[in-house]
Amino acid sequence: MSEEILEKVCSIVSEQLSVEAGEVKSDSNFQNDLGADSLDTVELVMALEEAFDIEIPDEAAEGIATVGDAVKFIEEKKG
Repeated sequence: MSEEILEKVCSIVSEQLSVEAGEVKSDSNFQNDLGADSLDTVELVMALEEAFDIEIPDEAAEGIATVGDAVKFIEEKKG
């Protein structure tokens, strides 16, 4: 897992969900651990798309439940 991508994702998640950066770990679940609701999740996906200049299809977004899932998806998209 790329440390640079992980740090950027954690920063975005912290900002979008208004949680302390220290609470955001690679295994943090957006809904169960960080309190995201469905709207938060949509906004988070949009923020990640913009930050990393990628597109996350709805089908893929449904499979991204943790910070680590997001990092893995971004790494695959960025090659």
